[in-house]
Amino acid sequence: ELMTGYTMLRNGGVGNGGQPCMLRWSSRTRLSCLSFTLFIILVFFPLIGHYYLTTIDDADDAGKRIFGPRTGNELCEVKHVQDLCRIRESVSEELLQLEAKRQELNSEIAKLNLKIEACKKSIENAKQDLLQLKNVISQTEHSYKELMAQNQPKLSLPIRLLPDKDDVTFPLPKSNRNCRLHNCFDYSRCPLTSGFPVYVYNSDDYPFGSSLDPLIKQAFEATVRTNVYVTENANIACVYIILVGEMQEPVMPKPTELEQQLHSLPFWRTDGHNHLIINLSRKSETQNFIYNISTGRAMIAQSTFYDVQYRPGFDIVVSPLVHAMSEPNFLEIPPQVPVKRKYLFSFQGEKIESLRSSLQEVRSFEEEIEGNAPADYDDRIITTLKAVQDSKLDFVLVEFTCKNQPKASLPTEWALCGERDDRLELLKLSTFALIITPGDTHLVISAGCAMRLFEALEVGAIPVVLGEQVQLPYNDVIRWNEAALIIPKPRITEVHFLLRSISDNDLLAMRRQGRFLWETYFSTSDNVFSTVLAVIRTRIQIPAAPIREETAVEIPHRSGKAAGTDPNMADNGDLDLGPVETEPPYASPKYLRNFTLTAMDIYRSWNSAPGPFHLFPYTPFDPVLPSEAKFLGSGTGFRPIGGGAGGSGKEFQAALGGNVPREQFTVVMLTYEREEVLMNSLERLNGLPYLNKVVVVWNSPKLPSEDLLWPDIGVPIMVVRTEKNSLNNRFLPWDEIETEAILSIDDDAHLRHDEIMFGFRVWREARDRIVGFPGRYHAWDIPHQSWLYNSNYSCELSMVLTGAAFFHKYYAYLYSYVMPQAIRDMVDEYINCEDIAMNFLVSHLTRKPPIKVTSRWTFRCPGCPQALSHDDSHFHERHKCINFFVKVYGYMPLLYTQFRVDSVLFKTRLPHDKTKCFKFI
Repeated sequence: ELMTGYTMLRNGGVGNGGQPCMLRWSSRTRLSCLSFTLFIILVFFPLIGHYYLTTIDDADDAGKRIFGPRTGNELCEVKHVQDLCRIRESVSEELLQLEAKRQELNSEIAKLNLKIEACKKSIENAKQDLLQLKNVISQTEHSYKELMAQNQPKLSLPIRLLPDKDDVTFPLPKSNRNCRLHNCFDYSRCPLTSGFPVYVYNSDDYPFGSSLDPLIKQAFEATVRTNVYVTENANIACVYIILVGEMQEPVMPKPTELEQQLHSLPFWRTDGHNHLIINLSRKSETQNFIYNISTGRAMIAQSTFYDVQYRPGFDIVVSPLVHAMSEPNFLEIPPQVPVKRKYLFSFQGEKIESLRSSLQEVRSFEEEIEGNAPADYDDRIITTLKAVQDSKLDFVLVEFTCKNQPKASLPTEWALCGERDDRLELLKLSTFALIITPGDTHLVISAGCAMRLFEALEVGAIPVVLGEQVQLPYNDVIRWNEAALIIPKPRITEVHFLLRSISDNDLLAMRRQGRFLWETYFSTSDNVFSTVLAVIRTRIQIPAAPIREETAVEIPHRSGKAAGTDPNMADNGDLDLGPVETEPPYASPKYLRNFTLTAMDIYRSWNSAPGPFHLFPYTPFDPVLPSEAKFLGSGTGFRPIGGGAGGSGKEFQAALGGNVPREQFTVVMLTYEREEVLMNSLERLNGLPYLNKVVVVWNSPKLPSEDLLWPDIGVPIMVVRTEKNSLNNRFLPWDEIETEAILSIDDDAHLRHDEIMFGFRVWREARDRIVGFPGRYHAWDIPHQSWLYNSNYSCELSMVLTGAAFFHKYYAYLYSYVMPQAIRDMVDEYINCEDIAMNFLVSHLTRKPPIKVTSRWTFRCPGCPQALSHDDSHFHERHKCINFFVKVYGYMPLLYTQFRVDSVLFKTRLPHDKTKCFKFI
């Protein structure tokens, strides 16, 4: 049935065949009508509406317009539009309020962020402060343990006891000859902490002052004005000094008159204790007029003494004052090399009493010994020396008769011949200079012998003193056997053999030591007066006054600029170079032995080089054993190798170790109007371990810019103003330098942190030498017979430039106050050569070459402005400097070396279970 219905529908319906046709026609008609109606509605009605609206909008009455544009007020008049306006205004107001609240919240959020950052910084600063306090506590505990272990607690200075105005008199010894310090000197006037005050009488206030030699009096007064020990307060003085000679012959007072004037001195106090009478001699014929004067308990300092007059350990034998008002001319002093000169030895002199007998036949020594011992061996000396001269085995020159009138002399004394210049010319040609003591054995020293000794040391002739009874100047504080030969007269026949047996090295060492003695104790009036005071001060065991330091006048500057980190400087991998901010500034311990001086500290020679430690109290390292720890506060614990504490790589990287486990260094940087270069150099020091502070020596008269912002590198930066533009300012001992180690560095030097740290470690192993990076050497120019300065790459060096080098502060004192002024003047004249001068000084003192670290030959930063060293005249000036310095020192002190220190395992990180050792090659 279903199938049948479906078939019927397909055929158009059921029934007869006419119905399907009608149905189809009716359906088509309805569709057509519907389509036409929709067309009319969709087309004509919009057209009619558009026309109607257009006609209404064109009406003249604006009030009848319904669909035209209207104003805002007109729109608001419509009720539904007014509601919309109110809604819009409300929404706008709410949006404005929300925007204000948003901005307020943003402002509060920014403030809170700032507070958070400030809190973070405060926390970090508090952590750093806490860490520093922990380090300070740890250091204090360590120092306390050291002091307890040493059982040497630090004591405060005792209260100074001033002497009574009226001294209690005590009886004189039985004889003035028996005067010694223990019975003729009042120690109560000289406490250890007194500072050794000295009062000097004005000679012009007394009648004998008009008789003094004008040059000696003027030189003495000039020296007194600059001496640190002289005081104007006589009530607190330890020693009282009066100058009584050299006197001029025509107006010399009588001995009794001079004695009365001495006894009338306001502080003579009946016996003259704690007084020093100085009788200086400028000529060889100075008389011993004090011989017949009663001086009581007063000490005497002069160049002529008889044995009954001289009191050992109490009186002082002084050198003659030849250069009274002038400095010695170093250019006229002959060089110390070659060692051997034309004459093996020379002697010129005349003694009237023994001249005739010397021309006659004399008895042999055996014949003389069989009888009474001769009191005068001068005849035998003359015969022996003439025999040596006649043998012509060596060139010698001996003359026992003066060509001109001999100088006046004491009886039995050998008078000087000729003028001073003629005698010096002969001594310049002599390897040895014979000095024959007076035949009178009671005359222990004379002005003539002292003058011969002075002239021999001045020109480098090694003195040979014939007569062991002689008392040479300052003999209780100077080891004369290091600079002169003292031979008994009976050994005159062995003198020639003895002189020929001395090696060249020993000759040069004695000549160098003699030159040092002459420069330090004999050459000027300042040296003579200072030496006399030093002898007395050493005898009564009062420490020397602290050596003067340069007061640093700081230039105010603004700091706070955060120093960036240069990747080239900080490229150390994971290597720990040492503590940076965890180590607070730690000054080197002070020298603590000034109040415990003993006899062995009176005088020391340092490898036959200058070492007047009783005149120069600051001795930072032992001159004999430089590696010995001399500072009581430095820590001297022994550190075993390979086990226990120390020896590991971590210990090497994170701690200095060694005999002085805690130490820092100071950077001294010289600059001149290169602010940008300077700021870059300072920033590169940021984070450098073991850095105590930076001292910037501002060498320009123009002050830094006021708006210049200095970097904050974690340690103090001290900007020091100088009085003048001088390269010598680099080596001034500024009081702001509180460490022994100084890193002298140019403002354009470019060194990595690991290089600086390695150099510091090497310097700690050789504290008496210059340790640095750029090496240079000197060479002998054969065609021109002069020295040259060379900066070419070489496997050999003799200098390390101080533009990037470590050295001890001790050398800053020596450079500024002890080194001859002529060298510093040369540096100022050329504005050059200060580094060469420092190398000369250290090599002269130590007789060792400097130490170069790493293979770097240059250290200038790329892109920096051109320095003075790039000028063509730079090397010519350095050639002149080297040759001038050689003349001043008398020889070439620089020494060659092929030794260089490189780090083998400095950056090598080995397993912790392996033993880590670090070698230097």
